[in-house]
Amino acid sequence: MQDVNTPADKSLRNKSKNALSVQTGRAFLYNIIKRNPKYTRFNNVSLPLSNKTVFHTDMDQKPVNTLAYKITIGILLAIIAVMAWMLINQKKEVVTQVKNSDSLQIELQGQLDSLLAEHERVKVSYGELSNSLSERDSIINIKANEIKRLLGSKAELAVIKRKLAQLQEITQVYEHQIDSLFTVNRELKAENEKIKINYNLEQQKTSDLSKDKEALNEKITGAAVLKAYKISAVAFKSRGVDKEKDTDKAARADKIKVCFTVSENKLVSPGYKRFFVRIARPDNTILTRGPAYTFQFLGQTLQFSAMETLNYEGDAADICTYFERPVNTPELAKGRYYVNIFTEDREIGQTSFELR
Repeated sequence: MQDVNTPADKSLRNKSKNALSVQTGRAFLYNIIKRNPKYTRFNNVSLPLSNKTVFHTDMDQKPVNTLAYKITIGILLAIIAVMAWMLINQKKEVVTQVKNSDSLQIELQGQLDSLLAEHERVKVSYGELSNSLSERDSIINIKANEIKRLLGSKAELAVIKRKLAQLQEITQVYEHQIDSLFTVNRELKAENEKIKINYNLEQQKTSDLSKDKEALNEKITGAAVLKAYKISAVAFKSRGVDKEKDTDKAARADKIKVCFTVSENKLVSPGYKRFFVRIARPDNTILTRGPAYTFQFLGQTLQFSAMETLNYEGDAADICTYFERPVNTPELAKGRYYVNIFTEDREIGQTSFELR
């Protein structure tokens, strides 16, 4: 069977609870009075067992001491006032701590911003050199983002301060390393520039020496040449073996004799030297014995009239050579003839003579 709570049952239970509360309160008051006889004296006290039970004390015969009540109430008011004052001060301290926390958080945010700004300034000032420390730069960015996240989440300020101090140490190490790299790089650049200058100086010295050497070689080359002097050219009329008579008549001349002296020169390497003689007629045609009589001069093929070979040993030597007019060729023309002597790509002498 289920219990049914009717309104009458609820009312009865509430009355029982009220009666119990009254009895409890009266018992509490009785204990207070019993334990404080200096305020009020009770001769005959009985604990009520119902709402109708009353106290039987000598208060029915004597007036109540109101001073004790006033003192008690004053003490209670004082306690309440002190507690209220403490609560107000505690609230003020909490407000102050919140304000200080906000101020410190703003200060930490400012320190972080200043630190990152200085880090960026260092990176820009050192330019491409900062790329060599990209790994440490990444660590700085990671740490900075972590601190920003903590500031945004209102984390403990002690944790943020500790991490910010760590970030400051990392940035200081970064600046020290990049400054060291800059110093080393500057020294290397200075040394490289010094080496470059020295190299250019050595190159200039080498170039000057080469020029001096070339000039000396030119002087030596210019000096180490053969020259011909005492040059003579005479026309002859042949009169048999080993008989000849000079002539200045074109009709009689059938041989031209050219003689010259090769100069002494110890700078010229010894050995066999060939000397080519070119005799040009008045019309600049070269007297020659045939098309095979040619030599090379400065890259050109020239005809020659006569040639002699000399075993030159650095001393002066006399040379004579002849041009004989081939048989069945026209007589020599009248006019001035020009003689040029060549050896080793050089023209070493010239003269002229005239036939009438």
